[in-house]
Amino acid sequence: MRRQEMNDLPKEIHIKEEGPREGFQIESAAIPTSHKIGLVNALSQTGLKHIQIVSFVNPKRVPGMADAEAVVAGITPVPGVHYTGLWLNQQGFLRALESKRLHMEGKLTLYASRAFLKRNQNRTPEEQLAAQPDLIRLYQAHDVPITTGFVTAAFGCNFEGDVDPAYVVELVGTMRRIAADQGEDLKIIGLGDTMAWATPEKIKRVVGAVRGANPDVAISLHLHDTRGMGLANAYAGLEMGVAHFDAAVAGLGGCPFAKHAGAAGNVCTEDLVLMCHEMGIETGIDLDALIECAAMAEQIVGHPLPGKVKTGGNLAALRSALRTTA
Repeated sequence: MRRQEMNDLPKEIHIKEEGPREGFQIESAAIPTSHKIGLVNALSQTGLKHIQIVSFVNPKRVPGMADAEAVVAGITPVPGVHYTGLWLNQQGFLRALESKRLHMEGKLTLYASRAFLKRNQNRTPEEQLAAQPDLIRLYQAHDVPITTGFVTAAFGCNFEGDVDPAYVVELVGTMRRIAADQGEDLKIIGLGDTMAWATPEKIKRVVGAVRGANPDVAISLHLHDTRGMGLANAYAGLEMGVAHFDAAVAGLGGCPFAKHAGAAGNVCTEDLVLMCHEMGIETGIDLDALIECAAMAEQIVGHPLPGKVKTGGNLAALRSALRTTA
């Protein structure tokens, strides 16, 4: 399958901040609810327009999310910012809905890895596929718009190895057909590098294949930096015209079921923002305020986090200081 090349970088990108959810779910030490709320409130002042703050999952499996309802109830919402949660099943969705404080978005999810699906949701691919029409009907019954389809482990898996881009294209087509059968049209297709198997070349192959088969949808990338490829993969995505990215402040995060030997953080928000600003790509984010949030996140978890810009600083601020002293 020929890869589709993009000639123009996006003029602006949209970042969904997932640090409070992705980060605090994987920490071994308990994080006080008040600290989680404090970070969300600080992130709300940076210009971010979408912050995923909690997971509504089984607290026995993910103890770090046992206080999800309390976090949602405790934040101070900023107008114009969408606060969202993650759920994996109907029970989690209903918990999120009952909070009455979250921006609800319907999403269909299929997995490119049978083994990881079993670990993450205790389902087979056939069971996951069969659950999607009922999920759509559940969203429709509660007037929740369904905009996104997501392929987990789209670039490779710690348990099964590399994933064929053609299989990812097949899964995307399946999700779109399921949505269409229920009168819905997916506008965004998310590709998750859940276990950090992506490289820049693989990003271009998979994104190109999916976009070539689905030219009418936007592509979103969820990237992990476990093997140090996160920012390079984001750059490759930008070269392919991708304008939607998930990221985590200070590089927080990772999936607790992915069997990583080392750090499993997501691509770092402030590092991604700096790169984009230096490339002339707008993000709408105050980088200096975001760097302060990164320092707060590191203080909350009590150990070093992998983001680089929180230590190295904002180049624009350094240029301004140098002009002042010249």
